[in-house]
Amino acid sequence: MTHRIHTDHSRTDHRAPPHDAGRRRLLLGGAGALLALGLGGCSESSIPLEGVTVQDLDGKPVALDSLKGQPTAIAFWATTCPGCVKEIPHIQELQDKYAERGLNVVGLAMSYDPLDQINAMVKQKDMTYTIWQDESGRGAEVFGPVRVTPTFFILDSEARIAYQKIGLIDMDRVEGIIEGLLQPA
Repeated sequence: MTHRIHTDHSRTDHRAPPHDAGRRRLLLGGAGALLALGLGGCSESSIPLEGVTVQDLDGKPVALDSLKGQPTAIAFWATTCPGCVKEIPHIQELQDKYAERGLNVVGLAMSYDPLDQINAMVKQKDMTYTIWQDESGRGAEVFGPVRVTPTFFILDSEARIAYQKIGLIDMDRVEGIIEGLLQPA
């Protein structure tokens, strides 16, 4: 005997309305997709960074393949994104705690963020980690594409994804993954 939970107890027909079953499938599928994004392990192949350039805070080009060789924490963010601004102290904490041990920490601002606005935020929030702008949007494309901010990745030294998360990061989990990628202190 199966039991169904109904929110409308006045119904005499005990079958769920057809739109409820569709909504339930959609919610479960969406939850599964978000879990997969947040719980992903190391991918088999590297992110194709070769030939992709972004710009530094002075507008000079930077090759994204310069990230290879060291583990990297990279946060896609925007100055107008409340979650991104809330996450800045956590990203700064990663810089303060792990940069000396070899972790690259990068904030990659989205293409729609003007460089002057990015520079103002960096100064206002005292962000000492590397900040680049994805002026062309190619950086976001090769990472998925990234369409929502904040989106956070940890890459191993070969630019394989060790962790990715849409939304605010779980610092305990992030630090555990970083510790596993870095040489012991």
